Amino acid sequence: MTDFLHVLIHGANGRMGQALLRLAAGDAACDVVGAVSRSVDARVVDGIPRFAVSELQGVPEFDVAIDFSQPDGFDAILELCVARNKPLVSGTTGLSVHQFEALDAASARIATMWASNFSLGVAVLHDLVERAARVLPGWDCDIIETHHSRKIDAPSGTALTLGDSAAQGGATPHYAWIRAGDIVGEHCVQFTSTGERIELIHRASNRDIFAAGALHVAHALHGRNPGRYRMIDLLD
Repeated sequence: MTDFLHVLIHGANGRMGQALLRLAAGDAACDVVGAVSRSVDARVVDGIPRFAVSELQGVPEFDVAIDFSQPDGFDAILELCVARNKPLVSGTTGLSVHQFEALDAASARIATMWASNFSLGVAVLHDLVERAARVLPGWDCDIIETHHSRKIDAPSGTALTLGDSAAQGGATPHYAWIRAGDIVGEHCVQFTSTGERIELIHRASNRDIFAAGALHVAHALHGRNPGRYRMIDLLD
């Protein structure tokens, strides 16, 4: 994470995009060369050039693109990264099977990293869940997640990927969810047997942790060989 990084932020007007812009401004090893969003009110904001999605092909050169947009905007940023031979970090959820297949294909040419959650703690939680499932065959596995009342998808993308980790260990996950207040995000993976229970819990109290994780990954992905990386691969 010592190399200076030129970053393109795709989905700059969303919550994550705004957090990325704020945190990148305080990162001495990072420069945002462009911010892309659906609409543009001003061409330059705080010294950062702004581009509409229709102008994506005209963005400046960059080292890594960070994408927190919508599924209908994902294809264009993936194609741009492949065309320019640049890594892509994406946290866009709700992607289709076809889009994940396109991501896999692109990963033969560029370094990519997609995650439903960019918390460093959640990356470790995935590893713990898979290990627990592997050594506790036959135990019930339940994933309970809680988010703010405005969150639409349920179960959350993070809950589903935690379920994938549990399934990799041999468990069959079941899901429950709560939507209330302004809760940033809580995930509990519970393994239960007769007379005992294990709970693996992650609580996020500040949305900036996700933006900080995405910037960490962008630095770590820069200069890597082509491939589809996992969060856990980029923690060192």
